[in-house]
Amino acid sequence: MFDVKKIRDDFPVLQQKVHGKPLVYFDNGATTQKPVQVARAVQDYYTLKNSSIHRGVHVLSSQATDDYEKARETVRDFLHARSSDEIIFTSGTTGSINLLAFSFGEKFIQEHDEILVTEMEHHANIVPWQMLCARKNALLKVIPFNNDGTLQTETIDSLITDKTKLLSLTHVSNVLGTINPIKDIIELAHKRGVPVCIDAAQSVQHIPIDVQSLDCDFLVFSGHKVYGPTGIGVFYGKEEYLKKMPPYQGGGDMVDKVSFETTSFNQIPLKFEAGTTNYIGAVGLAEAIKYIQKTGLDAIAAHEHELLKYATQRFNQLGGIKIFGSAKDKSSIISFLIEGVHPLDAGMIFDKMGIAVRTGTHCAQPIMQHYQVDGMIRASLAFYNTKEEIDYLCKGIEQVKLMFKE
Repeated sequence: MFDVKKIRDDFPVLQQKVHGKPLVYFDNGATTQKPVQVARAVQDYYTLKNSSIHRGVHVLSSQATDDYEKARETVRDFLHARSSDEIIFTSGTTGSINLLAFSFGEKFIQEHDEILVTEMEHHANIVPWQMLCARKNALLKVIPFNNDGTLQTETIDSLITDKTKLLSLTHVSNVLGTINPIKDIIELAHKRGVPVCIDAAQSVQHIPIDVQSLDCDFLVFSGHKVYGPTGIGVFYGKEEYLKKMPPYQGGGDMVDKVSFETTSFNQIPLKFEAGTTNYIGAVGLAEAIKYIQKTGLDAIAAHEHELLKYATQRFNQLGGIKIFGSAKDKSSIISFLIEGVHPLDAGMIFDKMGIAVRTGTHCAQPIMQHYQVDGMIRASLAFYNTKEEIDYLCKGIEQVKLMFKE
C-alpha cells in the first residue's frame, strides 16, 4: 500500500521550515530530494570504503570496483537493457547528450546531413546538436508542437529525408508535462532507417522504461532527478552503435595500450568512461533506483497522477490562471502564469511562504518563444508531495493575486 507519510519520513529535508513555514517542495523537475538511504550510502563510501576503481589490487579498490559494476548492473536491470556493456556512466543528461553528439557525430554525420529534434526540448537536447551541426555543416530540423502541448507527430514523416541521421527527443517535456508517444515515433523513424535517442530526464522517475521493448537506440537520464546524487548520469546505447562510435575523451580507463606513437582503446563501456569516474555517485544512484523499485513505479505514477488531477482542478477553480500544456498524456508538471503577475514576483512571495517552485524559462527558451512569454511558474510534483501541499500552493496563489490587485 502506498503510504506517503511513511515515504516522507525518509526525506529529512521535507521536515524543515523555510522562513518559519513548513517547506513545500515543488521544484522536482529541476532536482529531486534524496532519501536517507541514498545519503547514507554516499556517506558510508566517503567515510569507510573510498578507493579508486579498476586500478588497485588492494581490498578497498577491489570492493569499490565491485560496487561500481554492481551499480551498472542495477541500472541495466532498471532499463531492461540487454547487457551492462550498454550502460555508460556520465555526469548527467547533458553530459550524455554531449557524448552522443560528439561521438556519434564524428562517426556518422557528414556535411549537409540532418538532425531532428522537437520544439519542446530543453537546451541540453538542442545546443549540443547545434554545435555538432556547426562543426559538420549539417542542418538541425525541428518538429513543432500544438498550443495544447501535443507534438505534431503527423509532421515527422515529412520532416525525415534521406539526409536525416538521428532523431533526438524528450520523453516528457520539462515544461508542458507532455508524455510523447515515443514507441510510435521510434517505430516510424526506424521504418525510415533513422536511429532515435530518448531524453528520459523527466520520465525515468515517473514511468517504467524498457529500452528493448521501446527499441530506442540511445537513452539518457540524470541521477539527481531520480532521487540520486548530483554529478552522475546514464547513457544507454545499443552495442552495435557503441562499438562503432569513437571515444570522445582520453585518459584513464578508456585506454588499452598507450605509447607516444599510438593508443589503442578499451572495450565498451569503459571506452567512454575517461578519467576517474564518479563511482560513489554511481553507488548512490543504484541505491536511489532500488528505493523507487521497492516503492513501485506503478504506485508512484498512480499517486502523482492523482496529485496532477487534483492540482489542475484546484487551479481551474481559482480562476485568473493560465496553464501551459494540456496534453491527454501528461506527467505531474504544471507550468502556469497568474494573470497580471510576473512569475519572478510570484516566486518570491511563494518562497516567503516556504513554497519552492521554479520560475523563469526552465532551460527551454524555445517553448517560451512559442507562447511569447518571458517565463513561467512551474510546480513539478513528486511522489512525496500531498494534496494538502497543493491546497497550500493555492493559498499562496490567492495571496499573490491579493498583493498585486490594483
